[in-house]
Amino acid sequence: MGEAKRRKQLGLMPAVHPFEALMDADGVLTFVRAPEDARLREELASALKLAHPYGAAWNSAYRTQLVMHGRVDKFLDTAEDVDTIPVPPHRRLTGELAIGAKPEGRDLRVEGGRVRVREEGHSFDGQRWTSFPSNADPRAALNYLMQHPAARLQGEVVAAYRAEQWREGRVDIEPEPPAELLEALEALTREWHGEDDAGWLALHQDAVQDGAAPAPLARRVTFELRQPAPLQSPLSLAFATLGNVEVTPQAGGSSYTENGDTWISYEDGEATEDGLPPELADIFDLDTVAVTVYADGRIEWAPGEVPDEDAERLRTELKDATGAGDPAEWAEWTTELLLGTFADELSVPEGAALPVPVAVRLDVPVDALTDPDPLAQTFMESEVTFDGAAWRDLYGEEVPEELRAFAAGDA
Repeated sequence: MGEAKRRKQLGLMPAVHPFEALMDADGVLTFVRAPEDARLREELASALKLAHPYGAAWNSAYRTQLVMHGRVDKFLDTAEDVDTIPVPPHRRLTGELAIGAKPEGRDLRVEGGRVRVREEGHSFDGQRWTSFPSNADPRAALNYLMQHPAARLQGEVVAAYRAEQWREGRVDIEPEPPAELLEALEALTREWHGEDDAGWLALHQDAVQDGAAPAPLARRVTFELRQPAPLQSPLSLAFATLGNVEVTPQAGGSSYTENGDTWISYEDGEATEDGLPPELADIFDLDTVAVTVYADGRIEWAPGEVPDEDAERLRTELKDATGAGDPAEWAEWTTELLLGTFADELSVPEGAALPVPVAVRLDVPVDALTDPDPLAQTFMESEVTFDGAAWRDLYGEEVPEELRAFAAGDA
């Protein structure tokens, strides 16, 4: 015991923080017990929310478990049949956050440690709690599930991201995902391609069915983000669930390169020069509405572009997401946008502030206007203006001239 205490005092043992959290149907977390440090609470909350489904994804996950435990006594043929199953709105998660501990198995990863959820419960009234047994026969559970035709249904694709990972570890994702998904998609990319050099090589050799194949210079995978299927099944091929969307590797969307120029498809071995294969181009050619968001809170689009019934929601959600109308929140959001877009080109001295745009143009997918998920997960920033007249392309070859005073080479 004395040695353990000494190691803990020296920071050689993990600092363990027990937690108990309640989550509602919309994914809102309330801690009953949590670390006192605000940063640790924030990291814990972020990890729990990403790893535990909410909204439609929770409905799907709960109903799937109910079916797999043999507690549904009718055949489920359609999504409407599945929707008739009531879902408890309350969940309780207990476990611990351990800083200084290495993640294992199903642990959730956080900076410098791991989160281990030891018990999950659900409740219809927030008073009486129950859990699904953890010792169910997997073969019987799968048989229960696959006897329902609804288990073969899939959710609609709402977004797609191409992740490019280089052997040294760098990950580039196009188009740029929302900030709350960026780290999670980067982590999924590394998991898909292999967590270390040995995994990188082994997974590649397995994919090309050649045990002597050399390690590629870089690899690509296209992840589709889908609305949750009514029931989760092996046929869905979902690789992970991030909050309220399922992440599925897109068929034909994986490739590798040995020289950085020519990319070879894992599916059919076809080689293409750098760029998207034709069959993937349509995924990124989304039908979008151009929306201009102003610092003073105005939000505009071309007449007839947005149905009247969707206009109020669009304005409300975009104001909430961007901080438009609130100078401090707008400055914070636009600063994050500019730093995220030009991370390698800018060097901002401590205490300095970037110029604040007076407006930003966004591309909002048309399908997202009627989608129940937050618009912040779907829109893409395209241009900014600092004077209301000259618009700067966020993805042009050069840094906007208003930011050149902060160019990394001039710092």
